[in-house]
Amino acid sequence: MSKRCYYEVLGVERGAPPEIIKGAYRKLAKEHHPDRNHGDTTAEIRFKELNEAYDVLKDDQKRAAYDRFGHAAFENGGGRGANGFDFASSFTDIFDDLFGEFTGGRRARRQNRGQDLRYNLEITLEESFRGRHAEIRVPSAVACEECHGNGAAPGTTPEQCPTCSGIGKVRAQQGFFTVERTCPSCRGQGRVIRHPCKHCQGAGLVQKERTLAVEIPAGVEEGTRIRLAGEGQAGFNGGPSGDLYLFISVKPHPLFQRDGHDLYFRAPISFVTAALGGTIEVPTVDGARAKVTIPEGTQSGRQIRVRGKGMPVLRGGGLSGDLYVEVVAETPVKLSKKQKELLRTFETGCGPGCQPESEGFLAKLKEFWTGGADA
Repeated sequence: MSKRCYYEVLGVERGAPPEIIKGAYRKLAKEHHPDRNHGDTTAEIRFKELNEAYDVLKDDQKRAAYDRFGHAAFENGGGRGANGFDFASSFTDIFDDLFGEFTGGRRARRQNRGQDLRYNLEITLEESFRGRHAEIRVPSAVACEECHGNGAAPGTTPEQCPTCSGIGKVRAQQGFFTVERTCPSCRGQGRVIRHPCKHCQGAGLVQKERTLAVEIPAGVEEGTRIRLAGEGQAGFNGGPSGDLYLFISVKPHPLFQRDGHDLYFRAPISFVTAALGGTIEVPTVDGARAKVTIPEGTQSGRQIRVRGKGMPVLRGGGLSGDLYVEVVAETPVKLSKKQKELLRTFETGCGPGCQPESEGFLAKLKEFWTGGADA
């Protein structure tokens, strides 16, 4: 039976770049891998065909020879090609090249990095403005002091696993395939502990609550994440510790609303101040006061900016946002009879242009109704 074209086997064009060839192989190899197709001889044959094709096309010299001479370039009897290539013996190298990130490498002893930890810290808006020094208590796994983290009782040491010779993995030949699995004796650690430490039960780690001092920089926002490198769970087998991530939440403030680096403050004013203008004092987040000038004829809802009185910009070199004061003209209630008469007199004597927004609105209504009547 004649062999299929290697490009056809991988489903790629003859001039396909290496990354396309590699991607096609990865996809098809996963699909037809024997571990996913137990007892399927067709998948096994297809998987062998894929590996044979990929080993040739991934190598520039072999690919050039194949492009020129086809399969004849590798016909030298048995499973070996013209260059002495042995498909069976090289399969493991192909598998490690493509799937090494899943297997962890063939001879790498497992030094597991410790888990990352999360700590939620709630602060006030004022603390976010100034920054804060905080001490937090974090329960985490740390290296056992009794055995110095190796899991063996004092006076003893872990021994190399006799089953895998310290590799952490074992291999078995299954026909054409070489299957690599985690060592069942040491569970991938590459070592065994004959006499476990009584303090940590051989784990090498114990739970302990630690007190950490952290600095919260000025300007942090809701959801800010601060990474404390190496302050997470201790690693196994001497592996590095994980990290601690501090997640910041900011309590709602009774006066200020925050949007990025800017603050918003709602200030009720009398309708007289809105009409005639004036000056009001508003608080700032640092506890001070700021004077705000209300222009004559200010409409309710207008925002007046106070520069530099917002929140500091995180790592902004001293820059700060602004404070926006939203003025709301308050309608007076519980008026006396005389006050009502004065207001009616004012309304009667109010000429064109006195209330431009109302006048404009009424003009639009009149135009709308007039147009509707004509229609």
